[in-house]
Amino acid sequence: MDRPHLTSALERRDAVLRAFVGADGRLATIPTRITKRLVVLDLVAQDFALGEIYPESAVTEILRRRHPDHAALRRYLVEEGFLDRRDGTYWRSGGTVTLD
Repeated sequence: MDRPHLTSALERRDAVLRAFVGADGRLATIPTRITKRLVVLDLVAQDFALGEIYPESAVTEILRRRHPDHAALRRYLVEEGFLDRRDGTYWRSGGTVTLD
């Protein structure tokens, strides 16, 4: 069964990632348009394991691998529901999950 809406959604996602993520996995820039930023944030959220709790220093280290403005990335991840936080600790609370 052909699912053109799914294919076009995946193609749009891939186009956004090609535009904003380099071959090394680092972000060239953080998108200002929310629809594109959500695609990028979903990718970044994959850097955090489900069920694991991270201290702020670990979150900073992980996000610096993606972009120098780790504070903006962290803020966007929390605001958009990809990460949650309490008492200086963070955990993944959203984003795409790949089933094996």
